[in-house]
Amino acid sequence: MSEHSVTLITAPTQVAEQIAVTLVEERLAACVNIIEKVRSVYWWQGQTEKADEALLVVKGMTAKMDELIARVREIHPYEIPEVISLDIQTGNKDYLDWLSGKEVVIDDIDLDDEDIAEEEEEK
Repeated sequence: MSEHSVTLITAPTQVAEQIAVTLVEERLAACVNIIEKVRSVYWWQGQTEKADEALLVVKGMTAKMDELIARVREIHPYEIPEVISLDIQTGNKDYLDWLSGKEVVIDDIDLDDEDIAEEEEEK
């Protein structure tokens, strides 16, 4: 099992951003990308269903997966929400360090979570 993972969660578009914000604010994810329109076709309760949904691409630590799954089950409107985790085998070391919550120094600029939050607030 890898230290880092990408988790895929589908959700109704109207609640996707709130789920993403909750996961990031509660530090269950370092980053969540929202792909606003995916068309899902699936088998549910004896018939084929279709739905327009958002896809959340969640990056974070594999060690937090149990907590992330439990939290998604609490806040997600679906009876059985999709939460699928994929191991990250390799990647940009600085990015993976950032996912781990480690301090990253780039071009003599020291970035940590507080600096990033301050930069986001200024935008």
